[in-house]
Formats: sequence, structure tokens, C-alpha cells
Amino acid sequence: MSSDSQLHNKASGWSARFAEPMSELVKRYTASVDFDKRLALFDIQGSLAHAEMLAAQGIISTQDRADIERGMAQIRAEIEAGQFQWQLDLEDVHLNIEARLTALVGMAGKRLHTGRSRNDQVATDIRLWLCNEIDAILALLRALRLVLLDLAEPNAATILPGFTHLQVAQPVTFGHHLLAYFEMFGRDAQRLVDCRKRVNQLPLGAASLAGTSYPIDRERVARTLGFDGVCRNSLDAVSDRDFAIEFCAAAALVMTHVSRFSEELVLWMSPRVGFIDIADRFCTGSSIMPQKKNPDVPELARGKTGRVNGDLMSLLTLMKGQPLAYNKDNQEDKEPLFDAADTVSDTLRIFAEMVAGITVKPEAMRAAALQGYATATDLADYLVKKGMAFRDAHEAVAHAVRYCVGKGCDLADLSLAELREATGLGAQAELIGADITQVLTLEGSAAARSHIGGTAPETVKKAIKAARSELG
Repeated sequence: MSSDSQLHNKASGWSARFAEPMSELVKRYTASVDFDKRLALFDIQGSLAHAEMLAAQGIISTQDRADIERGMAQIRAEIEAGQFQWQLDLEDVHLNIEARLTALVGMAGKRLHTGRSRNDQVATDIRLWLCNEIDAILALLRALRLVLLDLAEPNAATILPGFTHLQVAQPVTFGHHLLAYFEMFGRDAQRLVDCRKRVNQLPLGAASLAGTSYPIDRERVARTLGFDGVCRNSLDAVSDRDFAIEFCAAAALVMTHVSRFSEELVLWMSPRVGFIDIADRFCTGSSIMPQKKNPDVPELARGKTGRVNGDLMSLLTLMKGQPLAYNKDNQEDKEPLFDAADTVSDTLRIFAEMVAGITVKPEAMRAAALQGYATATDLADYLVKKGMAFRDAHEAVAHAVRYCVGKGCDLADLSLAELREATGLGAQAELIGADITQVLTLEGSAAARSHIGGTAPETVKKAIKAARSELG
């Protein structure tokens, strides 16, 4: 074997097994250090816990542990200062740190890898990193939900047309509408909390796939690192990435809810609708049309939802054909996982700021609610409460709406006599009394829905109060 080959194999950790060095093409193709170096601080954290356990179990000496801690402190400082020299020849974050540690502290650095493999090491690093990311995203979701409450509260009674099929359906309030997104993002938070429980299990100790013959204490390492428990099967611990897939599924749902909200913001800001205005700092202009103000942030968030969905599909496809245990395929788990977490975090952060700066235009909302016979259902309900079967009431109101379409007016614009005639109810039209006036107003319609989950302003205010209490 050539001296160059020996040096390469020694650096890579492959010992004397190989008779020739890895080709430059393969080296570039298989290296992951360009993206997995972001795991460095978590790699150090896991290694320190592993070293502490090895020393406690008498597998390495207390001096080795002290040397490892001293070396790792210097490596951490170099990384945080941007002075660490990452080497492509060393393939990944783990070998880079191990090589630097050995250069700093000698034999103690070589002993650190006792009782573990890069397989359980990287699985541990990813889980530590992901728990940290989930905690950060949960904080961002909470911030966005608080901003939604802050916008909903002064608009608890602001009339907004509720839509189905993008057609005016019934009056709601803007505050009630915003609370719908509060609920969606709340379920997103619950999913992430639940996902975190399965992420927070320690793989370290599984070694390559079969465990180790050294008398290790996995529970000790789990406690040191803050894991809830240990992965119970060594093969499963190193090979599956279902926890990452589950996170990406939860992330995709977060972005789906962001995308739905974005679609509405884009529509509401259009001059043809004009329900809201988004602050200038979140918009851009046109290179040719000087009058334009484009809602780029919600549009881009709507687009970025596709990439997070893609991250989820990448991980699902990555895992679907892998036999037990670890395979090199799993090197491809990190980039989509990192991308999903980054995209969700960046989007939630900017959305909270953007929503806080929204200007509401109540007059435009109310005018739109008057355009689609939004209180027609209230008229039907009124007739039912007077003793009429709902299907008959539904038909009578349909006649009245068609009459108003012909006249170009709203139901509330009709006189009592005209409304009775328009329903085609004949003698039964006497069921419609003078009290119908309040029923057909937008405010009366919204106020009538005062049950839990309804759009009545007082109900919305109670829901906001309960929501604030929930968030603490």
C-alpha cells in the first residue's frame, strides 16, 4: 500500500482495509460535511455525555475524560468563532471533530469512539438538533397565535362576509375568522409537541447495529442529554428516520395553514376586494408599473409550502426501500429535514411581524357582506322558528332572493309587504312580522350565533379570553 493511501485511510477511519485511496469524484459525491456541520455543537454535546459515561463505567480513565472535555471546549470555541477548519477529506462532521480532538489531546481523542459508531452518533445528533428546532418552532407558533389574538380582539364585532365556494354565504366577524387560524396553528403546535416525544429517545449505545460489548450505561447518557428514554432496539435505533418524517409531516401541515392564510391575505389586499392593507415593508413594487404594491411575503410563503411538501416526500421515498439496518441512503435525510425546519421557522417569524402590521378596512368588509344576500339563511331560520318546515322555508327564501336579484336590491331593502309577497307563501306570509327587520341585518345575523364556536361578537370575545389563558 502506498504511503498516500495509508494516510487517506487513516484520516477517514477505514484503517488498512482498502488498498487504494478513494477517488476524488467519490469523495465529493459521498461527503456530507458541507451540510451536516450544522450538527457540530450537538455532536460535541453527545460526545461529552458519552465520554462522561465511559469514565463513570471505567471504560476510559478520568484523565482521558478531562482531556476530551478540554479538547472539546477548544473545538467548540473554534466553531463558534468561525475558525474551525472543515476538511472534505474527512467526509462528515463527526470525523472532522474527532480528527481535531485527536490532534489536540492525542490518545484520549482516539478512545472517545469506544462503544459507539457513527450510525448511533449521527442519529443522536439529529435527534438533539431536532428537539431544539421543535422547541424554537413552538415558540414561533405561540408568537403568531398571540398576534392573531391581538388583531382579532378589536375586530370581534367587525362584520366580514363568510364564504363557501368563494361565494358570499353568511355574515361572520373578522375576529371570528382570525380565530379559525388560531385553532389551526394550535393543532400544529399539539402535533409538534407529540412528535417531540418520539424524537426525544436516545439511539446512542446501539453502536453500528447490534449494540456493544462494553458495559455502557445508556440511561445515564439519556439523562445527561435530556432524553426522555432510550431507543429499545439497536437495529431500529440506527436505521429508521420515522421521527424526521413525522416532523416533516407536521411542518407540511404548518405550511399548509400558512398557505391558506396567505391566499386570503393576497385576495383581501387586492384593490378589487380591499379588506386589508399589508404594511409597505412586507411588499414590493413593479419594475415597470410604478403604482403596484405586491404582497410578496404571503405569495412566497404560499410557494414555499411546496418545497416543504417536497421535503416530506423526499424522506418518505428515501426510507421506503431500505432493509435493516443502517444504509448510506440515510445521509440524504439531513438536507430535506434541515430545509423543512428552516423554511417553517423563517416563515412563522416573518408572518408574526406581518400580521401585526395589518390595517383592517371594516367598511369594505361590510359592503361586501351586503352583496350576496348573506342573511338569507337567517330569514329561513326565522320562518322555521315560526313553525314552518325548513325545506318549505328554504324554498320561500329562494323565491325572495330571486325577486331581489331581479330588482337589484338586498332582502333588508324590501318593505314588510314586499318581502311577504316575494316569498310566495300566500296566507302563510303573515308569519313574517315587523321583527324581521333586526333578523335581516348583518349585525343581527352575527349576534344570533352565540353558541360555543359561533360568530357572535360576545362569543368571540370569550373565545379570545380563553385563548389568552391557554397560551399563558
